[in-house]
Amino acid sequence: MTSAQPTIVSETFGDPGNPAVLLIMGAMASMLWWPEKLCRALADAGLFVIRYDNRDTGHSTKYPPGKPPYTFDDMADDAIGVLDRHDIDRAHVAGMSMGGMIAQLVALKHPARVASLTVISSSPVGMDTSHLPKMSAAYIEHSAGGADVDWSDCGQAIDFVVRDARAIASVAHPFDEARMRAFIEQDYDRSGGFLSATNHFMLEGGDERKGRLDEMKAPLLVIHGTADPIFPIEHGEALADAAPGAKLLRIEGGGHELHRQDWPEIVAAMLAHIRSH
Repeated sequence: MTSAQPTIVSETFGDPGNPAVLLIMGAMASMLWWPEKLCRALADAGLFVIRYDNRDTGHSTKYPPGKPPYTFDDMADDAIGVLDRHDIDRAHVAGMSMGGMIAQLVALKHPARVASLTVISSSPVGMDTSHLPKMSAAYIEHSAGGADVDWSDCGQAIDFVVRDARAIASVAHPFDEARMRAFIEQDYDRSGGFLSATNHFMLEGGDERKGRLDEMKAPLLVIHGTADPIFPIEHGEALADAAPGAKLLRIEGGGHELHRQDWPEIVAAMLAHIRSH
């Protein structure tokens, strides 16, 4: 199942002559969830940073909710399409959550295009993870409430996403609800709502990559919070164990987010990884 060619909107930071890093965000999240200040920190350190809106988010192509006409494999090809449009033959690739799974598929499907891979707060693709801890009971209870949200209603959608941000937040840092609400309102307005983004929870694909993580050519850095309620730390450990020579950075008390107080540690680890490859 392959959809018609979508429009994928991207934004860049830094000098195009520098090594490129492509940032892939997770489910229901536009490129804005890669914070601009984080992107600029990477660019100021000598990288050409590209972030983009996945299908059904931000300014990229959106589809009627309920039956997405695309797969995870299509989303991996979208990432390569972004590189092509920026005339980049080979890039460092970083993915967060579902974006981390897409990034793994990019590295497996297009190994010649990926100089290194960083996977944040994610889980191994094409691997049986049934033995790994499930998402926390508290998060399961919270996420079940999403079924009762009228995603076409601005107030309900924003309120739920704010509650979601709190539910996945770090336990090591305070949660700034006012800042988060303002950001989510900005993302909602820019995206024209979140209704189509719910398609991300219905995606399929990537099956032909089963059992192939040991073939990963791209050097892998895994970054994972020790208090992640969606993908407990064991998912990051399993990914690091499955790919040859992978490194794992544990963010102590980190949740399923890019908390600004963790940026220095995350940026330092990404830069060291990218510079060594």
